[in-house]
Amino acid sequence: MKRVAGLVLALVLAGCQSKEGMVKPDDPFYAPVQPSHIAPPPAANGSLYQQNYSMTLYGDRKAYRVGDVITILLTETTSSNKSTNSSLSKSTDVELVNPTILGQQPLNLATNIENDTSFSGKGSTGQSNSLEGSITVTVHQIYPNGLMLVKGEKWLNLTNGSEVIRVSGLLRPEDVSPENTAMSTKMADARLTYSGTGDLADSTRQGWLTRFFNSSWWPF
Repeated sequence: MKRVAGLVLALVLAGCQSKEGMVKPDDPFYAPVQPSHIAPPPAANGSLYQQNYSMTLYGDRKAYRVGDVITILLTETTSSNKSTNSSLSKSTDVELVNPTILGQQPLNLATNIENDTSFSGKGSTGQSNSLEGSITVTVHQIYPNGLMLVKGEKWLNLTNGSEVIRVSGLLRPEDVSPENTAMSTKMADARLTYSGTGDLADSTRQGWLTRFFNSSWWPF
């Protein structure tokens, strides 16, 4: 009875986990900065120059304030390969002789036991991923050392579902080009997410029963 109850519980948990990893729109973490959170300009002191709100005639228009936008160019490429090879062998030889009692051997217990065990295994795995595109994000915070915390997301509503790109990380002002763009490889503590919802995304996910057989709940 306990086994049946445990199996039912495992199936329920596997079914609940099938929805894990699915993204949802309007995540407040990636929401743009609201105007009420942007610091107001400093009070005028009679000068035409206003700190942090000045514009130069000879410089490029680049993001450097909270609420400004930056276009992130996604140029991510990863590749990994791993292989392993293991072998194990063991040999055992046990010999038993007849016991001697009072100079005689009343029992014939002589025997010889030999055992040879060997094991060998090989495994290899390889994975490569690439992500290219662009997404415009918002400056959420500026650190005392000048680093800019940028966040943003882009949703694409397609016929058979939706696709989403989410980006967050730290950028140096020096890494922002004159065109107000920055490479994703220049971001520190970067978080890049590319996922989707709908029929196409569901077709690439394992069903709850398959997830159960591939999970640690399956004892075999």
